[in-house]
Amino acid sequence: MKNLIGLTNTAEEIVTEKNTAQALNSGSLKVFATPAMIRLIEKAAAELVEKNLPPESTSVGILLDVKHTAPTPIGLKVRADVKIISVDGRKIVFEVAAFDERGEIGRGSHERFIVDRKKFQDKAEAKI
Repeated sequence: MKNLIGLTNTAEEIVTEKNTAQALNSGSLKVFATPAMIRLIEKAAAELVEKNLPPESTSVGILLDVKHTAPTPIGLKVRADVKIISVDGRKIVFEVAAFDERGEIGRGSHERFIVDRKKFQDKAEAKI
């Protein structure tokens, strides 16, 4: 696998009724939900890793340490920026930040682990 340190990616979406705290049952307000922000961060990170792996591999999220520091109302665009800051074997560490059109709304770190698709899926299904 090539050197991934320093690679970046961004994921964006518009805040709608469907990704509010109220809709996702993570609060009672019609603002961008923390779980939605986390999903956007993971999407940006997963996409970045995926395009740099062989087809039989993928990555899974193993740690998130993110603060959600500002509310975003329905109608504004939000984005998650991720940057790979270290790679230790199969563990990849990201610096992450989220923004809306008015400024930063969250920041932290995220870790993903590279796995074999089939082995990981088989391990999960063995629990059934």
